[in-house]
Amino acid sequence: MTKFIITDEFWDLFPEAEIAVVLAKGIQNTEAHVADVREEINELLKQSSTGATKFLTAGVFSENKVISVWRKAYQQFKTKKGVRCSIEALLKRIDKGTGVSPINPLVDIYNAVSLTYGLPCGGEDIDTFKGNLLLTKAVGGEPFLALGDEEYDNALPGEIIYKDDDGAVCRCWNWRDGQRTMLTEDTVNAFLIIESVDPDRSDDLEAAALLLAELTQKYLGGSTKIAHMNIVDRELTL
Repeated sequence: MTKFIITDEFWDLFPEAEIAVVLAKGIQNTEAHVADVREEINELLKQSSTGATKFLTAGVFSENKVISVWRKAYQQFKTKKGVRCSIEALLKRIDKGTGVSPINPLVDIYNAVSLTYGLPCGGEDIDTFKGNLLLTKAVGGEPFLALGDEEYDNALPGEIIYKDDDGAVCRCWNWRDGQRTMLTEDTVNAFLIIESVDPDRSDDLEAAALLLAELTQKYLGGSTKIAHMNIVDRELTL
């Protein structure tokens, strides 16, 4: 059985981190399937984008707490120059007024949850994994072709990454997903993840996971299962 394993190398850096996983099985992530509710999903994304302004109260963008905690976390490991965590990238669009555009139903759903709670959310296609999925430190050189790129940009030694037997799945913790494991309209079984490095936000993390599971099942069908992972509970069968 394929597992998701968070290794000692990760916990040595982030002993207080908490991660919620939603396993969505048997979903239909096609535009045809959501045709009758597409406007609802679009409105969900729009409303969460408007509401996300509540996280942007500081005069300096980087001093907002949901951003500053991740800036500090990213200083703890090797990263590609200039990268930021996924929630910062979304909130930057909100701050600039450019908005967050629809991509596909499941990505739109997790982006809406991310903006609602100010927590990084992401997702991968379980059926593309080769062997176990790890959250760990990179050895360096793990192959990675990012979304939208045409050339490989492989992992750096000491970088926190999600990886499987074939290479990196997501670089710089939650910065950017790869093309090999991305969620598409063909995705039937999805690995959805929400991350927190702020011990004060355990309740928000739990609520975000519940909302993500609820919305995914509501709009895409199938079944969902939630798992909460920490330094004690660090393995999950997918």
